[in-house]
Amino acid sequence: MLTRLEVDGFKNLLDFDVEFGPFTCIAGENGVGKSNVFDAIEFLSLLSSNPLMEAAHMVRSAGERGSGDPLDLFWRGSVHEQRRMRFAAEMIIPAEVHDDFGREARASITFVRYEVEVGYERPRGRDKSGGLVLLREAMTPIRIGQAHRHLRFPHSKKNFRDSVVFGRRAAAFISTEDRAGEAVIEIHQDGGSRGRPKPASAAHAPATVLSTITGADNPTMLAARREMQSWRRLALEPTALRAADRYSDRRRLTAAGRHLPGTLHRVANRHCQNATDNPASGEAYARIAARLGALSGVGARHVRVDENDTNELFTLMVTELNGIELPAQALSEGTLRFLALAVLESDPDERGLICMEEPENGIHPANVAEMADLLRDLAVDPDLPVGDDNPARQVIVNTHSPALVQHIDPDELLVAMSSVRGEAGGMPERVLRLVPFAKSWREKHSESGVATHLDLLPFLTIARGAQVSLDSYGLETQTA
Repeated sequence: MLTRLEVDGFKNLLDFDVEFGPFTCIAGENGVGKSNVFDAIEFLSLLSSNPLMEAAHMVRSAGERGSGDPLDLFWRGSVHEQRRMRFAAEMIIPAEVHDDFGREARASITFVRYEVEVGYERPRGRDKSGGLVLLREAMTPIRIGQAHRHLRFPHSKKNFRDSVVFGRRAAAFISTEDRAGEAVIEIHQDGGSRGRPKPASAAHAPATVLSTITGADNPTMLAARREMQSWRRLALEPTALRAADRYSDRRRLTAAGRHLPGTLHRVANRHCQNATDNPASGEAYARIAARLGALSGVGARHVRVDENDTNELFTLMVTELNGIELPAQALSEGTLRFLALAVLESDPDERGLICMEEPENGIHPANVAEMADLLRDLAVDPDLPVGDDNPARQVIVNTHSPALVQHIDPDELLVAMSSVRGEAGGMPERVLRLVPFAKSWREKHSESGVATHLDLLPFLTIARGAQVSLDSYGLETQTA
């Protein structure tokens, strides 16, 4: 769970510092740069598995190698010869993970701060090579006694915090030292003083040190890596959501929405003991059907996965209130997006951070409240212990829609604003600020002020004839 993100020098994120809760909605007008927050999170996640240059090419490119210049990732207002971008992520990590060889590893502490600094080296020499270079990397524990200072969103200490934050550690796991003008990164084993640290020169590192941790010998670093690898950006596509699954396909929903039937089949059969058990009337199907049934203009009596043994295919089927059964191919885009999120919400194996842009797209205005409730339910409940009934999931969405914002609690809202900044001699550039709403839990610690309902009005354009209520923010607007 990503509880705090600090970014400096990445795109339009300059001196950027924001705290996240289980569910966060970033609201702001188009073009302000809200998506760059997701880009920063995605870049950090990619750095945990890929070399620096590959991670740079993969940001916002659907996992395919792009052709963009990695220099485009840096803030353009800088005048420094070697541009730099710095990231810091405070996160709750899983206590138990498995390494690449299937061995179980247990973290010595579950609340850590990870920092990485990346620079740009201009092309030089006969081969004209250049690109990203690792400048600094660090990972330090956040002690239990200090956890309350870092987890400031409303939560139950006894139920939630004590179930996810535990362990003891004082020394760093990764540190960087300057030795004769060269940055040297050291790995410190979980045992603390046992064994000498393993040094590596940052200047020649093609990837972060964290991305090289594959074994159970460094369990806390491995757990941090697994946490960052679980961060993903959903970009659900109708074609992917409508596709049937082969029996041999992976049964986990992809970022685009592939493997929806297979994922639901796995969830529905989770507690089946043998092949004769019938999950057709099971809890997962009933729960998802009830979710769909609450949608105005949609309605659903039953949801199931058809098993075609002849062709070895799974097909998602929905029975409408009138008794007509339809395959996924016949469902609307909005219904499919809602259905996919409902499946994720029912999947106890779905953990980590989910980022999603404009989740209200394709959803009828009458159903946006149900979408907001589903997104909130998809995230972990901070008043309950974490477990199969309350998986460690976090949701961050962005929007410019008044239809969604009116259903977001002030504690869940960050307002995206921009301002113009530039270094002396540099280019003036817009930077993004995420401002908490007045009287929310973030207000007390905000250094960038707070937003009010007046700050929402410029981008909450109301269509003619619409009725929008902003009672939660001290304003109600109606147009006839």
